[in-house]
Amino acid sequence: MNLIYEPWPWYVAGPLIALTMFLLLYMGKHFGMSSNLRTMCAIGGAGKVSSFFQFDWKSQRWNLMVVIGAIIGGFLASTFMSNNVVEINPEIATQLSQDYGIESANNAYLPTEIFNVEKLSDPFTLAILIVGGFLVGFGARYAGGCTSGHAISGLSNLQIPSLIAVVGFFIGGLVMIHLLYPLIFGS
Repeated sequence: MNLIYEPWPWYVAGPLIALTMFLLLYMGKHFGMSSNLRTMCAIGGAGKVSSFFQFDWKSQRWNLMVVIGAIIGGFLASTFMSNNVVEINPEIATQLSQDYGIESANNAYLPTEIFNVEKLSDPFTLAILIVGGFLVGFGARYAGGCTSGHAISGLSNLQIPSLIAVVGFFIGGLVMIHLLYPLIFGS
C-alpha cells in the first residue's frame, strides 16, 4: 500500500512517462496542457471572433480528459493520500523563512503566507497574480506550448524548437528566482 502514498522513484516514473509518450506517438497525438486553453475557447465559441479558434476541437477531447484527470487526481492525492508534509531542502526552508518570512514551507504544499484567500484582498498580491498569469499565458502561446508539452512531448519527438523552448524556460526560471523574486518580494 506504500506504493500509493510515497513518490515513485525515477526509474519507475521515467519509463512510465516514456511508455506514455511512445503510445501517444503511435496514436499520432501530442501531449500538452496549454493546448487545452485553445480547445476550451473553441468550445466556448471563440471561433466566431478569431480564425485561430476555428478547428476540430472534438479531436482534442482526449487531452481535455487529461486535464480533468490531473485536477481530480491532484485533489484526491492531496486530500486523501497525503500527510501534507513537504520535504524540501533544509537550506531552502531556512532561506524562505529568514529572507521571505515563509515559515510554512515544510508544512504545506501551498505555503499559507503566499496562497491564502485573505491575500487576494491585497492589491500587490492581486497585481502579481494578474501580471504573472498574463506572462505565463503569453509565454506559453509565444513558445508554441507549455513546459509539459515542450519538455515531455516535444523533446521526445526530438524537436529542436522544443529544446530551445525548454532551455529558455530554465533560463527564465533562474532569472526569476535569483534576480526578479528578490526585487519584487524583498530580500
